[in-house]
This record gives sequence, C-alpha cells and structure tokens, in this order.
Amino acid sequence: MKRLSMRKIRDVLRLSAEGLSTRQIAASLAIGRTTLQGYLDRARDAKVVWPLPPAISDTDLERLIFPRTARDVSNRATQPEWAHIHRELRRKGVTLSLLWEEYRADHPEGYGYSRFCELYTRWEGKLSPVMRQRHPAGERLFVDYAGHTVDVVCPKTGEVRTAQIFVATLGASNYTYIEATWTQSLPDWISSHVRAFGFLGGVTAQVVSDNLKAGVTKACFYDPVINRTYADLATHYDTAVVPARPHKPKDKAKVEGAVLLVERWILARLRNRQFFSLGDVNAAIRPLLDQLNEKVSRHLGSSRRQLFEQLDKPALKPLPTAPYVYAEWKKCRAGLDYHVAIDKHYYSVPHQLLKKELWARFTARTVEVFHVGQRVASHVRTSGNGKHSTQRDHMPAHHKFREDWTPQRIIVRAARVGPNVATFAEVVMRERKHPEQGYRSCLGVIRLADKFGADRLDAACRRALEINARSYSSLQSILKNGLESKPHTRATEEPAITHPNIRGADYFH
Repeated sequence: MKRLSMRKIRDVLRLSAEGLSTRQIAASLAIGRTTLQGYLDRARDAKVVWPLPPAISDTDLERLIFPRTARDVSNRATQPEWAHIHRELRRKGVTLSLLWEEYRADHPEGYGYSRFCELYTRWEGKLSPVMRQRHPAGERLFVDYAGHTVDVVCPKTGEVRTAQIFVATLGASNYTYIEATWTQSLPDWISSHVRAFGFLGGVTAQVVSDNLKAGVTKACFYDPVINRTYADLATHYDTAVVPARPHKPKDKAKVEGAVLLVERWILARLRNRQFFSLGDVNAAIRPLLDQLNEKVSRHLGSSRRQLFEQLDKPALKPLPTAPYVYAEWKKCRAGLDYHVAIDKHYYSVPHQLLKKELWARFTARTVEVFHVGQRVASHVRTSGNGKHSTQRDHMPAHHKFREDWTPQRIIVRAARVGPNVATFAEVVMRERKHPEQGYRSCLGVIRLADKFGADRLDAACRRALEINARSYSSLQSILKNGLESKPHTRATEEPAITHPNIRGADYFH
C-alpha cells in the first residue's frame, strides 16, 4: 500500500468523520479508493477516531496506524552490511544484482532488489556529495605531483633547493605511495613509477596521469600523444597509460584527494623540520606514509592497507622479472655522413637511411636506432665529445676502402711481403702531398707479389729504390724484364765530346 503523508491521513480522518463517502474523499484528495479504504481500515483497527487528541504528533499517529510487526523487526535486524557491499563492488565483475542475490540467499525475508538498490544508493550518497566513479580492484593507479614542495638546504653552501612530491594511489583501496624527487622531469617521473610499482609489488591494468610534459608529449581531449619513454615503460610493465582529459580534474579525482591528504597528513607535519638531503626527506616521509595507510576509515571500518590486501593486491599483475632500464627516445634524421647526433656525439646508421626519419633509444650504456620499428644500429654509449662512432657495415663501398687503408696499415701489409717493399711503400706515400694519393700505387705494388712472387718483388723494390724509380709502372717494368736480379752499376764518367755542333755551357751565358 502506498504510504501517504501524515497530513493527508489527518485529512482522510477528518473528511470521513464529516460523513463524506470514500468516492468523494478520494476525488478531493486525489488518492485511490483502495488506498483510502486501507487507511480507514487501519485507523478503525487502531481505534483512531476524529478529532484526534491535541497532543498526538505525526510520529505518534504513524506508529498507531503502522505498528511494527515481528517481521518488520526481523527485517530491520538483517540490514545489509553496506560497507562490505561497497568494497565488494570494487572487485572485477561484481554487480549489485549479484550481491543482492547473495543477500537474499542468507536472508530470504530481506529487501527486494529495488529497495536494496535504493538503500545502497542512499548509503553511498553519504560518502561524498559528488558523483563517485567505479574503480575495480587492480584496475587503475592514479599518479600526480603535489602542489606543495619541501625545502632542502645544502649543508656546504646553504643553498636552498626544492624537492617535488610524487603521489600514486590505487583506485579501489586508496592505498598510497609518495616520495620526494628533485624535479618533475622525465628521468625522475619514470624512476618514481618504477619505485611505486615496486612498493605495490605488482602492476595495475592502467595508469591514469596528468598531462604534464614528462608523461604526455601533446595533450588532447580526444587523442593525447604519450611520451615515447613513458610508453616504453608501460610496455615493459604490461600496462596502459590513460591521461586525464585536459581541464577535467575529476578524471583523476582519486589522486587529487590523495594529494590533499598527503599535504595535510604528511607535509604539514614536516613543515617545521629542516632537511639537508633528499634521502632525509624520504626517510621522514616513510613512517608517516605507513601511518596514513594504516589509518582506519570511520565509515568503511578498514584501513587502506587492509583494503589493499583484500582488493587490489590479489588483482595486480606480477612485476616483470627484470627491472625497467631508463631509456630516452629521440626522433632524428641521418645527415649526409650517415650519422645521428645524440648528446653531442655522432653514431653511424646504414648509409641507405640518409635523411630518413629515425628513432634513437639511448640508455646510460647503449644507443639503439630504429627505422619503421626495426632496429638498424646499436652502439656503446660514448660521452659527448663531438666525435664519431662508426661501424664499418654502415659505410658505402668507397668509404670502406678509405676506412680500411691507412698509411700504417699499408706499411704493415707491405712488410709481410718483404722489407724493401715496406720501404718502397713508405717512400711513395712520403713523397706525395697527401698520403692518400699514394694508396692506389702501394696497393698495386703489393698485388704484384701474387703474379711475380714475394722474393722477386722485394728484390725489384730494392733495385727501384736504387735507381729512384717511384712508380708502379717502373716496378712492373723491372719485373717483366727480369732486371731485379741484375746488379746495378753506375755509368762511368766519360770525357767530354767536342764537336762544332755541340754547344758548350758558355753558349747560354
């Protein structure tokens, strides 16, 4: 039967006492005749007549007309434990319908489904006046930086430096992790995530972050661009980065609330302390963080740690076997010298990739270059000295020739044939303006050993040095004519020839 207000019940009793029929009363008060008759029957059973005593209140009148039965008392004693219902809803796949079925299995005379949902919604509304988001266990980790910072004094210089406060909180249990870092830059941002996952002992399915530059290269309402290093971290931990929409703080309301709590519960307690290192700050934060996670919520009756152990921890993905190694990504193009610049040093790539768009991934020890997702080069990281690290396989053929042959290497190669060959090669390159101009001649001379033998070539080089023959063709001529085995004799000085047609030296003076 529809429950009417006490004011209308008083009107029903008054009009009935005045002799109006049920049809007339129903039309006058706009209520159904069946409902009206039910109230009149209840009033008659309770011996309630008009006029009512002046002292009777609406509560007293309701108690008289709707007396509590044994069933009502029984149902009231089997009220659902709403805090438990609220926690269970955070588990994956758990719905109000399922929880109601379990409730009715234990209490067959309990609430119907619609009343069950109505009462839960009323209870949940007391938690917060704003709309609450559903956060399944192990689903989301919310991350951000606190607005407040902590001053750190250098003990040597007295310089004051501010430390940033990184905050991470789980969606289902509100289990929180915080730490102090020097900056909000990419290396600190990534390192904080690694330590947060280690603190939790697992990984959530999603990481919800703000749109700071360290995490999001391009903030967009519909299609944000994630920083390549941040995406690399997500791949390593098998999670997904989901940035909050720009100017929509409610997308990360969990961490906003956690930041506020951290500022009030932790940073406020540290406001009068002086710190001399970042380690001191984190050492002071840790016991306060443990207290925060152990604090029991008055409404839910559980602490963050208890909820974490019950909800989030079993649902987290396991940590990878190897920790994440910090690496930065840089978009670049190879210049005409088929090298890319990374931190003031130049690393080679295959020469076929000249002017192609490439991605370089560099850690503290390695540099890797990728083209269309495929790794095309790998180098050992070198300090920024402005020099080049070049791999021979990356060079075109004519550059390999230049790279392979140096004056020292040519002399060593010639010495394997014979000492005179090495001397000949050294003399040839020394007499050129640039040693490279003698490379081709020296290599040709060395190859003559394949045709004429090392011994003959060494003897021919000795004879060529004696007669000051410094060319490949002269040496080849000596070998073809077999002159290397003949002794070299200087022409004896002959007397001057006199003849009328021969001009003497005086002619030219």
